[in-house]
Amino acid sequence: MANTEKETWTTVIKPKTGLFDIDFKELIRYKDLNQMFVKRNIITLYKQTILGPLWFIINPILTTIMYMVVFGRIAKISTDGLPQPLFYLAGICLWNYFSTCLTKTSTTFIDNQNIFGKVYFPRLIMPLSIIISSLVTLAIQMMLFVAAYIYFLLHGCPIAPNIYILLVPALIIMLAGLSLGFGILISSWTTKYRDLTIFFTFVVQLWMYATPVIYPLSVMPPHQQRIAALNPVTSIVETFKYATTGTGTFSWAHLAYSFVFMCVVLGAGIVVFNKVQRSFMDTV
Repeated sequence: MANTEKETWTTVIKPKTGLFDIDFKELIRYKDLNQMFVKRNIITLYKQTILGPLWFIINPILTTIMYMVVFGRIAKISTDGLPQPLFYLAGICLWNYFSTCLTKTSTTFIDNQNIFGKVYFPRLIMPLSIIISSLVTLAIQMMLFVAAYIYFLLHGCPIAPNIYILLVPALIIMLAGLSLGFGILISSWTTKYRDLTIFFTFVVQLWMYATPVIYPLSVMPPHQQRIAALNPVTSIVETFKYATTGTGTFSWAHLAYSFVFMCVVLGAGIVVFNKVQRSFMDTV
């Protein structure tokens, strides 16, 4: 007797032809794979190292000490009256998260070309897993910042947290969006132009000096502050310092500019990434 039962498919994969044909629900369906990539990123980061996860703390401590010596004592750059360790840690924590996400997502296609060429899954999961896994590093380094914060607070330093501290989660989301947007844009371009990877590494290093990580925005004349505010990361770092210490420059207009900038870059990045992922195996 012939089998007359009708076959049904649980998953149907169709080619995406439209520029804006992006299935965000698919990312949710593959959430287990995303979690696996997040765990992989965390475990392999310091695998086969002697100190292991301690590098999460050692890195910002050594960087802070270097900044205190070079920019604090030798260059004598102002820290707006804040203790140098606290001032530098505030900028280092945010910048490390941004630069790490940006650098790693910018090589998504090149680093994972073997996986992409063998099995199907939403390609956007890979950079998203980097953004999420880097939050672990940020959380650990933030605990170091909080420890230094409590220490100086108990020793009578002029630290005045305010209501804007509630914006901290939004600031982190904005950093994540900016790094993801810029990262996947660069990743899409480097599938064809490999030398952009080298150039972009140099740009990220210069970008830090264009961001008030080692100096307060207040040391600049007003016209230079307006130019510095064109950097979307500037208002995020300054808002964080102002919210946690009461010292810094805060502007709703600058923060709104950074948010709009993030939305535009992230949207453009996703669209370009979606376009390139269809044919990148032919050029990578």
